[in-house]
Amino acid sequence: MKNNFLIILLLLCCSIQAQKIDPNVNSLSEKIESKVIEWRRDFHQNPELSNREFETAKKIAKHLKDLGLEVTENVAKTGVVGILKGKKDGKVVALRADIDALPVTERADVPFRSTVKTTFLDTEVGVSHACGHDTHIAILMGVAEVLSKNKDKIFGTVKFIFQPAEEGPPPGEEGGAKLMIKEGVLKNPDVDAIFGLHINSGTPVGMIRYKPGGTMAAVERFVIDVKGKQTHGSAPWTGVDPILISAKIIDGLQTIISRESPLVDEAAVITVGKITSGVRFNIIPESAEMIGTVRTLDPKMREMIIRRMNEMVPAIAKAYGGEASITFQNNTSITYNDPKLVKQMLPTIQEIAGKENVVLSKATTGGEDFSYFQEVVPGFYFFLGGKSPDTEKAASHHTPDFYIDESGLVLGVKVMSQLAINYLNAQ
Repeated sequence: MKNNFLIILLLLCCSIQAQKIDPNVNSLSEKIESKVIEWRRDFHQNPELSNREFETAKKIAKHLKDLGLEVTENVAKTGVVGILKGKKDGKVVALRADIDALPVTERADVPFRSTVKTTFLDTEVGVSHACGHDTHIAILMGVAEVLSKNKDKIFGTVKFIFQPAEEGPPPGEEGGAKLMIKEGVLKNPDVDAIFGLHINSGTPVGMIRYKPGGTMAAVERFVIDVKGKQTHGSAPWTGVDPILISAKIIDGLQTIISRESPLVDEAAVITVGKITSGVRFNIIPESAEMIGTVRTLDPKMREMIIRRMNEMVPAIAKAYGGEASITFQNNTSITYNDPKLVKQMLPTIQEIAGKENVVLSKATTGGEDFSYFQEVVPGFYFFLGGKSPDTEKAASHHTPDFYIDESGLVLGVKVMSQLAINYLNAQ
């Protein structure tokens, strides 16, 4: 009995020790805050689209090499991976930041606003970090600096993954987390767990949001091709109208959500975002094309919805005398936070940010290709506050007015640094 008590006490002490916060890590994070902000502004002024992050990658690689890390470049085209070994062998933890920008012309009134322009899908567009990936890069560069100066406190290895093309590679190209995994980013050394964060313009600075289990949606892109019979607009009975069929298909697809999906379990969305058909007001065209997206947070619901879409689309078209087919392209899987890992590491986040500032949130129907890493190893992905105290309503991500309060970045450095140390040392 006495021995059992001693074992329990020892395990309790080890658990408490695993969640201990190193004040030196926090203070060093604060000391380099100005550098983190400077890096962020540089990346913000010089954004690069997916699979084209050439200069971004060079800056990241130089910083990691200057810190003495083992650096591999050109991973998944433009990705950078850095490896930091602690004072003793142990497990391997990966920390990930995405590095690509978006084809969005910035309107935010900041002195480091992006004025970069490029051609995207044959259209001249502005380029900006309208989703905050510039902050993710800067935060993880800061974490690399903090941890490289605290190697003696690390029992294991930290792998820094700077990932390109999170927003999706250009048509006809591979990229993003999928390609990194394909090229072995989670191997040599083999990763045991992975952490990632996303800045959020609507979450107040100092706050962190998280959710165990499904936290962001699986994203499918679908294309529906409808075939009818062209005829004069004055005599629709002599043809088959693909526009009418398209309308019926759109209406039918929504019943999968409203009448067949158990929405009390998880949310799901079917959206048709584009429809193309016809050339003239008085001609019923021969064909129509619809493009849209499916968002799901539960694997069984995802399977059911896709199955029903495959059944429903051709059946509706046939009922109106036409034909239709549907194809799917998976963009992301469900961003699934491993419940055991969340439970283990949540005390670290609460200790740094303050328990009152760490909020359990509902899932979102946005997508993240961090999900592909989580299909291979346990992962924990959370949201970092970037909303200014004086901002009443923040602009959404992926919009021209997107804005982040930089005072929130240092918390990201503190949390990611301490998560790495505590995860490895608890093993």
